[in-house]
This record gives sequence, C-alpha cells and structure tokens, in this order.
Amino acid sequence: MTNQTPVIFIHGLWLHSSSWQPWVDLFAREGYDPLAPGWPGDSATVAESRENPESIADYGIDDVVDHYAAIIADLPASPILIGHSFGGMIAQKLLGQDRAMGAVAIDAAQIKGDLPLPLSALRATLPVFKNPANKHKAVTLTAEQFRYAFGNALSEEESDALYQRWTIPAPGKPLFEAAAGNFNPHASNKVDTRNSGRGPLLLIGGGKDHTVPESVVRATLAQYRHSEAVTDIVDFPDRGHSLIIDSGWQEVATTALDWLRRHSL
Repeated sequence: MTNQTPVIFIHGLWLHSSSWQPWVDLFAREGYDPLAPGWPGDSATVAESRENPESIADYGIDDVVDHYAAIIADLPASPILIGHSFGGMIAQKLLGQDRAMGAVAIDAAQIKGDLPLPLSALRATLPVFKNPANKHKAVTLTAEQFRYAFGNALSEEESDALYQRWTIPAPGKPLFEAAAGNFNPHASNKVDTRNSGRGPLLLIGGGKDHTVPESVVRATLAQYRHSEAVTDIVDFPDRGHSLIIDSGWQEVATTALDWLRRHSL
C-alpha cells in the first residue's frame, strides 16, 4: 500500500528548490506525493535564478507564507511540510495556522521570541546586514561565505561543490524582518506556538551549524512548552547548515521519515 499524502519541501535562503530533489525522489519511493516549489520570484533553474536576481529581491516572510498557503489550498489533502532554515520557520507558521497535518523544521530560522542570535549567526548573515539597502535587494554569497554559513562541517572541496551546484541569490528582506521580530508585535516571524490542536512538529538541529546554532533550535523548542501538541527535537552534533544537501543528507531524511511513520503521518 502507498501513502499518497502530499509533502511540500520548502527551501531557505541561498538554496534553489531543486536542491530538494534527492529528498523528493526518496519520499516518492516511500509512497508519498512530494513536491518542492520555489519561493515567489525564483526561476526554474539555478542558472536562471543567478541570471535574474532582481526577480527574487524584496520578497518578505509574509509573501512566502502566502505563496505556500496558496499552493496548499490547491492540494487534494492536507500536506506534510518539510522546511530548511527560513523554510523551516515558514513550515512552522503554516503548521500553526492549521494548514498542514505535520511538519519537520530543519535548522529553522529564528522565530519571534527566540534569544538574541549567537555571534556565529551574525557573522553568517553579515553579507546581508552590512548594507541596509540589502533589505530590498537580492544578495549572493561568495564560496568562502557559503563555506562559513553552510559548509563549515565539510571539506572545502565538498562545500565548494555544493556552492556551485545549488546556490542562488536570496532576498535580504526576511533576514531584516527576523532581526527586528522581537521588537515588533506584528512580526512576520511570529509563530502560533500555543496551538494545541495542530499536527506534530519535529525540530532538527545541527551541532556545528553557524547560521542557526543549536541554541536557537533549543530556544524555539522552549517556546512550544505551552502547547499540548507533539513537539520533538533531534540533534545531529557533527552537522552544519548544509545537512540537507551534503553527503550525509540521507541520514537526516531517514530520521524525518522514521519520525513521520511513528506519528502515522
């Protein structure tokens, strides 16, 4: 028997949606109905996205949430959401709005109420924050910047190969919105963490992640303490922010699959 539950993969900043393809293939083999739509403004391929950075610029968190909410509305059944980085935060927002039956948030970007970011996270996002005008622009990482933010737990060769294969420019606006979230009562990165009627949520963190350090993932977990819904966490101590695309991606994907099965999703 097959489970035709839809699964939507949501990428984060600087990765193209096609970076989810190994996951899409695995979940299809497991009987799910997976799809990995890009953010609003993303082009169909990595190359096209690099050639048209202006089409990606100036989209904020609410724009991305609305984009995926519209996709969900057209599905025949409530989906499972699997998001990475800002995609993980988007998945949590949509789950809190009862738009999904469950979610896996991997190295998820900070939600409103999380502690101030550690220095490594500030350094990883410096390419955006060093220029206030980047709020309305798309920003491209260099290979060296990608290695610090994503590939610090990898060899230089593997990190550079991933950079060449998957990276695209990213809008700066979501980072500025998240940075100001704790000072804005209507912050775009606010998540309904008290919803006890939502589906199960799994948070996954990487112990060597510079961009979303484990302390941020733990702070997010603490915010769900008032909800009676299932909220679990799994740590990969030796993994960085690249854990969904690097040579160890299948261990992370299998962990997510096993958790989904345990919760009958």
